[in-house]
Amino acid sequence: MSGRIRRAWRVAGLLLALAAPGCATTPTALPAPAPQPPGTTQSGPASWYGERYHGRRTASGERFDMHALTAAHPTLPFGTRLRVVNLRNGRRVEVRINDRGPTVPGRIIDLSYAAARALGAVQAGIVPVQVTILP
Repeated sequence: MSGRIRRAWRVAGLLLALAAPGCATTPTALPAPAPQPPGTTQSGPASWYGERYHGRRTASGERFDMHALTAAHPTLPFGTRLRVVNLRNGRRVEVRINDRGPTVPGRIIDLSYAAARALGAVQAGIVPVQVTILP
């Protein structure tokens, strides 16, 4: 192999090594959200979702069951348990986070149909709530 060809291979290898880190083809997984301490509260509007998503996979990988007491939250870790209080009527329910959402800006949580029903929020669709992280 001549010196000129060897040099060309070295340059090609160097260019490939420099370009490779910026050419990742697999997406990097986002880090899991940090757990929040029990007793942490948040207030704002809540909505609910049901039949349209029943049986589909949630962000946690489990199938969505509109009859289970679950909810979607944008940042809390999956499995986090919350007490949700409807600030209009005082009704409360405990839910488990198993999905991401809501996708509508300004809303703090999306409840399953069963959770919304327990809170008396099905007819209204959107209600003011306070959520508290449980131990």
